[in-house]
Amino acid sequence: MTHAQAFSQSFSQTRDSTSEVANRQYWMSVLARADLSDLETYWQNLPHQPTFRHLRKPEIGMAMVRGRTGGTGSPFNLGEITLTRCVVELDGSTQGFGYVSGRSRRHAELAALFDGLMCENSSKHGPALIQPLHEQWLARREKVSRKAATTKVNFMTMVRGS
Repeated sequence: MTHAQAFSQSFSQTRDSTSEVANRQYWMSVLARADLSDLETYWQNLPHQPTFRHLRKPEIGMAMVRGRTGGTGSPFNLGEITLTRCVVELDGSTQGFGYVSGRSRRHAELAALFDGLMCENSSKHGPALIQPLHEQWLARREKVSRKAATTKVNFMTMVRGS
C-alpha cells in the first residue's frame, strides 16, 4: 500500500500521533513539490479564505543536503540548496509551516497556509487538494522517467566489431 493510499484511508479513521506526524510529513512534501499555479488556483477558489498573520514572513536561505553512499551507507554532505520558508497563524489558533526548495516566497506562503488548513480539517482539504497534487506530481515524474529511459544504453548487449 502506498503512502497516498494509507493517507486516503486515514481520513475516515481515528488517528494516533504517529500516523498524524506521517500524514503531515506527506502533505507537506506534496505541497512543497506542487506547482505554484495549482496552489494559487485552489486558494482563489476557496469559499472562505481564512484570516492569517505571518509569524515568520517568507524568507530565503540555504540548507545542507545530505546523501548516503549507495543509499544506505554512511552519510555525507552533498551540497547546499536554496530554501524558502514561511510560518503563518490561521485565525489566531492553528500554525502552518511551509518549506519549499527554490526562491518562491508565494509558494512557501501558500504551502504554510494549506498546512494550517490541513491541520484544522484534513478530511475536507485532503481529497480535494493533496491527492490531486500528488497524482499530478506522479504523472510529471513518470513522464520524465519515460523520457530518460529512451536514452538508456545497455552496454552488455553491444557487440564488438569484427
